[in-house]
Amino acid sequence: MQLGIKLTVDFAFKKVFGSPEYSAALIGLLNAILGSASPIVAVEILNPFSYQEFKNDKLVVLDIRAQDQNGNWYNIEMQVSNHPGLLQRLVFYAGKLYTEQLGAGDYYTSLRPAISICLLEHRIFHDSLQAHHHFVLIDEQSGRRIAKSIEVHTIELPKYNLGEGTIPTAEKLEQWVFLLLRAQDYEAQQLRELLPAVGFQAAISGLEIISFKTEDRAMYDQREKAQRDFQWMIDGAKTQAKAEGKAEGREEGKLGGKIQILQELLGDPVLSDAELMARPTSELTALLATLQRRLRARDA
Repeated sequence: MQLGIKLTVDFAFKKVFGSPEYSAALIGLLNAILGSASPIVAVEILNPFSYQEFKNDKLVVLDIRAQDQNGNWYNIEMQVSNHPGLLQRLVFYAGKLYTEQLGAGDYYTSLRPAISICLLEHRIFHDSLQAHHHFVLIDEQSGRRIAKSIEVHTIELPKYNLGEGTIPTAEKLEQWVFLLLRAQDYEAQQLRELLPAVGFQAAISGLEIISFKTEDRAMYDQREKAQRDFQWMIDGAKTQAKAEGKAEGREEGKLGGKIQILQELLGDPVLSDAELMARPTSELTALLATLQRRLRARDA
């Protein structure tokens, strides 16, 4: 039987990657994203999974904060919606991880890298096919980098296109993206055979628990519904705003046409379409009223 559990749903993501018993999954994911020559071998999850986080229907960003054996700090999150200021928020959280390390009397040299990682179920850079972006503090002219400071990673999941047949030869990050996007379509044993590495095995075990455990499955279903309803409301609001924008544009067009006719009748300089569109509706309405009064006064 298929697992039927999407790792992109916040409950599943936080339970699998934010539970100490499945820490091998988090280690595997981090190593795949960072691609460091010195791989992570141990992590401490600083805000481990808790059922209390999911006791209501409110959708909040349920991040995972962790520290590796070298003292590096991480903030990892899954984002299903595109919100304004997303990149700035990622930088903000990385900055907090960095500055909060120092206590009274500590030296700046003791600061360790603070790395913010966001897995996105949507595109944010539409002008590029690049799926994984890695931002660091760097000098534009020389290329010099301030090492061991703030980093931001974004991984746009829709930009990956993996089939089952390509999994054995795919890079580790691509394999993780496959699991994140396709785990719900497979049986646990099929996934174990496709993805035999230790980190994947830990993640699959976590997915199995959610699938079979009544309490977990009920909470997962609740969160998936809340997530789906939230996205439906966002999409609906965008559609309405777009429709209202078109309606407003049509209204402005009508006002502009009337203004241009009256300006011609009165012998005034005629404003261009571009000039009229640059003005707010309230200003166009006031201008039209003034022109109408002038025309009535002239013809009286």
